[in-house]
Amino acid sequence: MRTRINYISICTAAVAVLVTAGCIKNDLPYPKIPQNILTIEAKGELSPAKIDSTDYSVRLFLDEEVDIQAVQFTRFTYSPDATCNKNLLEGTWDLSVPMTVELTLYQSYQWMISAEQNIERYFTVAGQIGETVIDAVGRRIIVNVPEKSDLSNLEVTSIKLGPKNITSYVPDCSVGSHINLNSPMKIDVNAWGRTEDWTIYAQKVESVVSTSAVDAWSMVVWAYGEGPADATNYFEYSEGGSSTWTRVPDADMTSKDGAFSCCIKHLKPLTQYTVRACSDDNKGNEITVTTQATQDLPDGDFEQWWLNGKIWCPWSEGGTQFWDTGNTGAATLGESNVQPSDYVPAGLSGQSAQLKTEFKGVFGIGKLAAGSIYTGTFKKVDGTNGILDFGRPWSLRPTKLRGYYQYTTGDIDYSSKEMEYLKGRPDTCSIYIAMTDWTAPYEIRTNPNNRQLFDKNASYVIGYGQLERGSSMDAYEEFEIKLDYRSTSLTPTFIMITCASSKYGDYFTGSTSSVLYVDQLSLDYDY
Repeated sequence: MRTRINYISICTAAVAVLVTAGCIKNDLPYPKIPQNILTIEAKGELSPAKIDSTDYSVRLFLDEEVDIQAVQFTRFTYSPDATCNKNLLEGTWDLSVPMTVELTLYQSYQWMISAEQNIERYFTVAGQIGETVIDAVGRRIIVNVPEKSDLSNLEVTSIKLGPKNITSYVPDCSVGSHINLNSPMKIDVNAWGRTEDWTIYAQKVESVVSTSAVDAWSMVVWAYGEGPADATNYFEYSEGGSSTWTRVPDADMTSKDGAFSCCIKHLKPLTQYTVRACSDDNKGNEITVTTQATQDLPDGDFEQWWLNGKIWCPWSEGGTQFWDTGNTGAATLGESNVQPSDYVPAGLSGQSAQLKTEFKGVFGIGKLAAGSIYTGTFKKVDGTNGILDFGRPWSLRPTKLRGYYQYTTGDIDYSSKEMEYLKGRPDTCSIYIAMTDWTAPYEIRTNPNNRQLFDKNASYVIGYGQLERGSSMDAYEEFEIKLDYRSTSLTPTFIMITCASSKYGDYFTGSTSSVLYVDQLSLDYDY
């Protein structure tokens, strides 16, 4: 009897435990682990896709002959433990509008995939004035012609309104054909099995030549004008209200159809100039501008250094900082790998900046650190990664970065997983300058989980120039990096200059034999 009672008691207790256990809540949250797209490629790419893990976005850059409504992906990888709601490697995908994919591990992460495709379009008629206005969104074409033109018999001199080699037009508007533009002309533009309806307009203008815009920099002025495409178009300028006009050399002129422009060189800073466009004997309207000042690059000779603990700093102690290095990050596992050096170009004295690529760690555990010096500030260390502020305020538009450099390279012996294919290849140094329109310094993060790096093709870059070298040098060489600006009218807000002993240092990839010396960096404002 006692055995039966004990058995019943044990069973009752067990049931009670199970019931109680069923009431226990698991309040432990699932870990938040961002799931990233690692690689993505598509047929017909012009350049590698831009993957931004900070806002979960991908941007593809497609050739104009790719049907953007039927994009075929050839490679697509993402975080190993995640699942994806779409198999991009099957079928084709419409990227005429952004597409979302969802990666999931505990939580879901929405990624936006978009595509950029620039289709070159042009249309001209004989004798037109100025450049054709092409409105790709509204599918309108507007040409200006002289007042005396016969609109019923205009000769087409060029046409391309869709992708090259695969576009046809109805009615025929091929080069050499004559069209009637007394009223707007409708044409069908056919490509990829689809038809777009375009309209061509012609308007008569009284002015034969006009000066449309003048942009004044420090020692150069850019001018833009419109005139007859079949005339001799040029620019003249005068200084300070003088009645003496100087013609801009033909070598400094650029012309496209009836639109033409020039770069007026070797001017004086803070000086007034008047510019006018001309066509044969006709003079256009005059525009007066004043050139900007010039400004030297602070501490570009790298003469000022001080030692903060074991961190070498490229400015005077207590002075104003313009440059910084990756030494704060490198010093967490060793010594500074950017230091002052007495090794300078022949005929000069003082100090230079020595940048080394070194492995920082113990017993093989650590990371590769490329030597780098840049305009900005090292903010803080993120584990074994760095967070930096790139750029210094700057409103002038230099034309060149000058200086001296000497480089010793070696075969890449350390790499991140994504750069393993570079192992064994010669390392490359990098020096670049960028003018940007940031509203604040740009935050750089090297942590792969939330990486954000500088992108020379980003819309915030107004002007850019770079030098790269993958071979060793026996002595210093003088260099000159010319900046290419995407617009002469945009004014920068920041200047970004970076020198690095390993081009892929942001990815912890390079050669421990790489050493870069830089000295006497300066800016030019003339061509």
